[in-house]
Amino acid sequence: MKKLPPILRKLQTPQSISPSPLPDAILPPSPQTPLPPLLSFSLSSPHHYTQLLHFLKTHLTLPFTPNNLLHFLKSKLHFHPKFTHYDFHIFNWASTIDSFRHDHSTFAWMARTLATTDRFAELKSLLKFLASSPCPCSDGIFSCPRTESIFQFSISAYCRARKFDEAVFAFDTMRKMIDGRPNAVIYNVLINGFVKSGRFDKALGFYDRMLSDRVKPDVYTFNILISGYCRNSQFALALELFKEMREKGCSPNVISFNTLIKGFFREGKFEDGIALAYEMIELGCKFSCVTCEIVMDGLSREGKVCEACEILIDFSRKQVLPKDYDYFGVIEMLCGKGNAGKAMEVVYELWMEGNVPSFITSTTLIDGLRKEGRLNDAMNVTERMLKVGTVPDSVTLNSLLQDLCNVRKSVEANKLRLLASSKGFEPDNKTYYTLVSGYTMEGNKVEGQRLVEEMLDKEFLPDIATYNRLMDQLSNTCKKRSYRHIHSSSKLVT
Repeated sequence: MKKLPPILRKLQTPQSISPSPLPDAILPPSPQTPLPPLLSFSLSSPHHYTQLLHFLKTHLTLPFTPNNLLHFLKSKLHFHPKFTHYDFHIFNWASTIDSFRHDHSTFAWMARTLATTDRFAELKSLLKFLASSPCPCSDGIFSCPRTESIFQFSISAYCRARKFDEAVFAFDTMRKMIDGRPNAVIYNVLINGFVKSGRFDKALGFYDRMLSDRVKPDVYTFNILISGYCRNSQFALALELFKEMREKGCSPNVISFNTLIKGFFREGKFEDGIALAYEMIELGCKFSCVTCEIVMDGLSREGKVCEACEILIDFSRKQVLPKDYDYFGVIEMLCGKGNAGKAMEVVYELWMEGNVPSFITSTTLIDGLRKEGRLNDAMNVTERMLKVGTVPDSVTLNSLLQDLCNVRKSVEANKLRLLASSKGFEPDNKTYYTLVSGYTMEGNKVEGQRLVEEMLDKEFLPDIATYNRLMDQLSNTCKKRSYRHIHSSSKLVT
């Protein structure tokens, strides 16, 4: 079996590598050279070994710079189906070349690659290597400005994988390397990781460390901890931290308020939660859709739907409702309780202030009005919906047309169909059969025949027999109606 040349024998961790010049890479394999342990499994095939050797010789030759190596790793090796997993070995081998030294670009790319592929043991090895062989930018009295961002990404990856010992190790390593104090963002990453993993005591401990390091907490730090207190049923402490936040000159944002409003509602303190929402308005803090959902859903679930509607209308009048807020939940609840009239009032009030209802909100309201027999209101909502370019789905519109035809309002139903068609609605078989049936019941032969002809033009009639049957129904209904009219008239004359 062929043996590997020195270039492949060097593809090991930096601690176990002995320098070797790149020209050895192009020498034929030496029979005395043993296979490296990390590559022996996949490179035991001579053909595989030859391919890797050829690949390296083709794309990486001396002298190469960090930019050359980075291009090779990103554009060549990274997309190779067989050799992509040797990226860290190639990275380590490059560091043994006397004429080469890694800089922040190669360190940053390698850290991101290892972190995103969950190779955490290799990532730890890389960070140790960075600490012992810092970027050339750090020559002198100042460290490389990119060092902190490399560690920040690595710490985030460790926290995501809940490897907090490694995350703290990375933080401590970084702390020794950088100039000055770490950025608050890195403390936040660790604090947030501890909170999400249920280790709130560790989060508070790291917050204390942040303060002892004289790093000023920002709004995100406080939001993370306030959320942590709420998650751990310590709402009183969350309020104290909120107060401390403002005393330290850190202005709360919408997330701060949302977390506390939700906490008040969870504690059953609805008045306090609503008061905090109004305090947001006074402070000029803009509502988010989440803010509105917390208030509306919280009140509605407690049966305070009418109160929720009044507050929603007041928010709209104060111009604080986000334009993309969908108040579907309130309308659905009102319609579900048989109060579609109130739902329509709310929609019209909000609509007047510029908060156009969404498609699902509009169709929910139309269905609610239909079920309560308020067909004129349902028709008005549909027409208004069409005028702003919102076209109902075929199920909603066909159901409304059917209801109108059932109460002998086929002419109004057809006008609504024509308006919807002008806005992009595509009538189907159900639409036409409903209207023809309505005209048949009313004895309106002329309009009925016109619709049947339209169906024929649009190939909605499968055969001539169906066409004749519809025409006969129209004619027979009209004859019967005429006979009843004559018969009743003769009785009057008699």
